[in-house]
Amino acid sequence: MTFNGSQSVLVIGGGIIGVSCAHYLSEAGYSVTVIDRSRIGSGCSHANCGYICPSHVLPLTEPGAIGIALKSLFNRNAPFRIQPRFSPALFRWMAEFARRCRHRPMIEAGKHLQAILESSMHEYRRLVSEHVIDGQWKNNGLLYVFQTDAAFAKFQHACDLIRENFGVEAKTLAGDVLPTFDPALRRGLAGACYYPDDSSVRPDQLLSQWVDRLRERGVRFVESCELRSLRRERGRGRGAMTTDGDYAADHYVIATGAWSPKLSQTLGCHLPIEPGKGYSVTMSRPNPCPTHPMLFPEHKVGVTPFDDGYRLGSMMEFVGYDSSIPPRRIEQLKRSAEPYLIQPHTPEIRETWYGWRPMTWDSLPIIGRVPGLDNVFLATGHNMLGVSLATATGRLISELVSEEKPHLDIHAFSPSRF
Repeated sequence: MTFNGSQSVLVIGGGIIGVSCAHYLSEAGYSVTVIDRSRIGSGCSHANCGYICPSHVLPLTEPGAIGIALKSLFNRNAPFRIQPRFSPALFRWMAEFARRCRHRPMIEAGKHLQAILESSMHEYRRLVSEHVIDGQWKNNGLLYVFQTDAAFAKFQHACDLIRENFGVEAKTLAGDVLPTFDPALRRGLAGACYYPDDSSVRPDQLLSQWVDRLRERGVRFVESCELRSLRRERGRGRGAMTTDGDYAADHYVIATGAWSPKLSQTLGCHLPIEPGKGYSVTMSRPNPCPTHPMLFPEHKVGVTPFDDGYRLGSMMEFVGYDSSIPPRRIEQLKRSAEPYLIQPHTPEIRETWYGWRPMTWDSLPIIGRVPGLDNVFLATGHNMLGVSLATATGRLISELVSEEKPHLDIHAFSPSRF
């Protein structure tokens, strides 16, 4: 298949990252086609909690994280769990992750995350103000709520670290004021830290609206079209072989999320990504319904109120590409919210869901040219921040394809770092 226009781009992957890349490439004048192995927006972008959170500057590679991961080997109900299995790729991933669980690497990675998080928030606000997207955009912050004094005090130290190293301020709320701040919260909680500059969206609506706008602009979307291999010739991609036939383009963008490692051989590029499985349950709005998006770090649960629903989401399971939704995990989500909310869940369940987050061992995304292929680019490995980082990633990919100077220093995100 060929494309109209002087320069064409094939984006492989129709999640939030691929759609954002399509937006910025189309905005730059390219003829863009997006293909996806399933439905557009049906993967990890579909039913996550929808946080757009510049406060999330600290990577997962915090001191002590590897100890929590190892303990999970013996607890099938741990919210952060590694399933015991023989996998050399996972063994190496864990070793590299553990090597970075120190203060200095954590702060260094955080600096790179902060730059792309802030760029992405700037782009989101522009797109919302220009009525390109909405997706139930809420700009009312993110609330971290704690049940116990010990956990609250420990998190306040983390807030101090974030403020001192990154300049991101949190507001501390005592437990006795929480029911006034958000009437859905129970009395007797220890307290909360509030990041007022964070935002949230309903990700499925954001994606569907964005795709509609892009279709109007001439972007083509092809579903049930899986990449099988990429034909390479003289240091360039020369064609994409898919289950829907062959596609030829001037440039190729790989935005396949947790599936990206399966393309390592055809790309000739090592992609150390592990699928980090998460779950959510979407239901009707409780009464009272939270007015703010919330995280309950002690139970590893996120809460997002929507105009037309309510979502609980959490878990991080390294269980390979397991596609089951164990009922016990959904019940665990519901139970975990009970210590914090007056009505933590409702009987009307609208959707239960899982998604595989593309986890890198240094908590940084992979954005850049594929080594040895001049016209093939990677936009993957966004860990738990796909929605948060989508717009800056799309802009960076457009700049790289156009051979413009990137608006951020992307050395730390380069595929060559592996």
